[in-house]
Amino acid sequence: MADKRVEDYILTIPDFPHEGIMFRDVTTVMQDADGFRLATDALLKALEGVEFDAVVGVESRGFLFGAPLAYTLHKGFVPVRKQGKLPRETVEKEYALEYGTAVIEMHTDSIRKGQKVVLIDDLLATGGTTAAAASLIEQLGGEVVKILFLVELEGLNGREALKGYTVDSIVKYEGK
Repeated sequence: MADKRVEDYILTIPDFPHEGIMFRDVTTVMQDADGFRLATDALLKALEGVEFDAVVGVESRGFLFGAPLAYTLHKGFVPVRKQGKLPRETVEKEYALEYGTAVIEMHTDSIRKGQKVVLIDDLLATGGTTAAAASLIEQLGGEVVKILFLVELEGLNGREALKGYTVDSIVKYEGK
């Protein structure tokens, strides 16, 4: 692990799910103990000096990377789920997908007014899901102080959808 980087654990699968797409599989990071530790440590380092109260993770891989950060930093963890998965009163936000739309939700009591939040997910592509999640946090009175990703696909310009936020990613790929 001493000479390895997070990107060394990410598997690239050409032409998935469509021809011309280079799919970046982060499950290979998590299934390797050294890779998962390296990724978690890199995400923790990206949060040094950031003052916040809670980690919000976007379903589902945002849970897998956000929960260890919340645990290690002794912060609460708040899930953002797909529509219909949360059992209590929720707020919801619809957002655009490549073909159609989707809806995400949060419990109405998951963020308190004035609470400072770090929003985390595994991958920044177009930014639509993350922008929707940030909107929900703000609707509940929270403040998004940082948005953090393990991987960023720079060719999809996801940062454009997240203008006005502090955005960081551990591994960046130029293409799509």
